[in-house]
Amino acid sequence: MTATPDLATNIAKADGLVREAATDRASLVLLPEWWAAGGTAAQKRAAAQSLDGDAIAWAAAIAAELKIDLIAGSVTELIEGEEKLHNTSVHLGPDGQRKAVYRKIHLFDNELEGASFRESDHQLPGDQIVSSEAADGTPFGLSICYDLRFPELYRLQAVEGAELLIVPACFTRKTTEAHWQTLLRARAIENHCFVVAANQVGEIAPGMDCGGDSMILDPWGTELSKADTKSEMMIAADLDFSELKRIRSELPSLASRQPHTYGSVQKGGS
Repeated sequence: MTATPDLATNIAKADGLVREAATDRASLVLLPEWWAAGGTAAQKRAAAQSLDGDAIAWAAAIAAELKIDLIAGSVTELIEGEEKLHNTSVHLGPDGQRKAVYRKIHLFDNELEGASFRESDHQLPGDQIVSSEAADGTPFGLSICYDLRFPELYRLQAVEGAELLIVPACFTRKTTEAHWQTLLRARAIENHCFVVAANQVGEIAPGMDCGGDSMILDPWGTELSKADTKSEMMIAADLDFSELKRIRSELPSLASRQPHTYGSVQKGGS
């Protein structure tokens, strides 16, 4: 998607794409980060809502109507009594009920090509790693955008049973071109998990051009489906979890972990 500052416009776009996915037999659908509100930090603040607001209400309604698991990318969450906002992903089940809520842990404070991005100026980080489960029993881990650069989050989810890693994102065009595919493949390969990643595409705010390239990868890091870098579109793939079990059996790196050694680093050893 290319989110705008207008919620109604974004819901209309998302509605069309989610219905297209459901027509293509999708049982689980992911929207990108900030799908409900593009624009500047000030515009995102103006559009911020609680999880009882219109954005998640629409997501719950369409999940129930289409009988799908819907991960509503992320929204700008306003929590009563907190000055700063949260960047929050919500999993709605086929009954329209809220199954999981994840608040982005790692905030994007960077300077790229002279442009400054300071999410911590207006957002609070989450403090919980969150997994959920689809209606068919598939366990999956939730994350958002910049989290992708922190492999320990995904490893903990995989160790706890995740077979699918969810990545809604708003990667800039520069970082999409440089790192997006490499990081997604690494998370898939090192954790032997499927990865479903939905990125924004195009300019969603002045100076914020996103690179698209939404992808679905298998646990070997093989691309199952990929969007282009310029257009709003839906992609889909069938996930064969017997393939995941085969890979984990033949190359059991998760089982080969030695967590008792993963304490502090000893200089020089003994």
